[in-house]
Amino acid sequence: MTVIPQTVIDSATPAGGCIGCVRLAFSATTHCLTGCAIGEVLGLVIATSFGWSDFPSIAIAVVLAFFFGYSLTMWSLLRAGVAFAAAVPLALASDTLSIVVMEVVDNAIILAVPGAMDAGLDELLFWGSLAVALAIAFLPALALNYYLIRRGWGHATLHKYHH
Repeated sequence: MTVIPQTVIDSATPAGGCIGCVRLAFSATTHCLTGCAIGEVLGLVIATSFGWSDFPSIAIAVVLAFFFGYSLTMWSLLRAGVAFAAAVPLALASDTLSIVVMEVVDNAIILAVPGAMDAGLDELLFWGSLAVALAIAFLPALALNYYLIRRGWGHATLHKYHH
């Protein structure tokens, strides 16, 4: 993740621009997308392999998306020397809203695509709808992360731990 000095974040005004904030929001959202994608793919592969219906398929995908999203942040924080007890609330505070937005949008799109939830792992509809849904979900999550960072919340609280 890009390191943005606190002075850059502090100097951003609601009416003005903040190039550092845009970079940090993009980096944070890419990080969120990575965790969500790993969890979504793994969850849907597991669910499809077992022939699960829509609700359990989405449930396992969402649980794994949160798990991997938080894990990626935790891994970075622990590597930076942050104690586990301090890293957990930091990861929860910085990632929760972004993952929620990404998951709500992503799953709504997948459910809206006819046949996507019934597609097999060997079908383009399965992989294509998942890829398109994640790409579209990136945009509102990016906007949310930018908003949070501009106010010193979300991933702005983590910038001092990243190299």
